[in-house]
Amino acid sequence: MFIARIFLLLAITSEVAGTSTMNLIGEENSLWGYGVMYLLITVSYYFLSQAAKKIAIGVAYAVWEGLGIALITLVSLFVFDADLSLQELLGLGLAVVGIVMVTLGESRPEQDQETSSASCASASGSLS
Repeated sequence: MFIARIFLLLAITSEVAGTSTMNLIGEENSLWGYGVMYLLITVSYYFLSQAAKKIAIGVAYAVWEGLGIALITLVSLFVFDADLSLQELLGLGLAVVGIVMVTLGESRPEQDQETSSASCASASGSLS
């Protein structure tokens, strides 16, 4: 599971980098910029697919997209001097809280298997 989370972090990082280059492409309109953007987005999808082998796809996608949006917004604020209203910042905060709740609520197969094995063992012990 640790490696899957590393893959998810790499997917988020490459998505943020790729999406952030869109702002630079708009300024320069260069073919090189488009190539970098497409490469980073492709890398992001690759890492997301690797993470989804161990993390439920709904959870992986929610974390990837949600944290990606939050980080891209931070990059916009600090690098590109974007302005956000209080309502937009509150909405972003709620999105992050939702992502944390989804992640904490994720059911892990190995925990489910241990729980069901323990309950089966206790059930068979009480039948004897």
